[in-house]
Amino acid sequence: MEKINFSIFINAPKEKVWNTMLDDATYRQWTKAFNEGSYYDGNWEEGSHMKFLGPDPRDSSKIGGMYSVVKENKLNEFISLEHIGVINDGVTDTESEEMKNWIGAHENYTFTESEGGTTVSVDVDVYAPYKSEFEKMWPKALESLKELAEK
Repeated sequence: MEKINFSIFINAPKEKVWNTMLDDATYRQWTKAFNEGSYYDGNWEEGSHMKFLGPDPRDSSKIGGMYSVVKENKLNEFISLEHIGVINDGVTDTESEEMKNWIGAHENYTFTESEGGTTVSVDVDVYAPYKSEFEKMWPKALESLKELAEK
């Protein structure tokens, strides 16, 4: 597992950036960079379980994604997710060999207000074969988030 980091300055208060990142309608927009049709099932409360879903890139008739737990949620400041399963064809998998590559992976989001705007810092644990793919997608996703939050 490797950690990759991204950040972007958004000309908006951190409350607006937070809401833009996590609200269902805008989440679906900025996450298109990862997978057209992405959405989540669950809520962002600390300790809750979330399913991050979308059409399976290998077969769009199937649903795939990640199964995660919200490890920490400090409103408008920090949120941490831990991946505890994958979803294949709509079925949650927490025990397969594929899943073992992701066990314990975290996505951490930090929101820091400065200079009249907000810096969003993202720290992501990634299974090595997916690193270059994520390095291409994350900057696009953050640019989309910026556009949405600055409206």
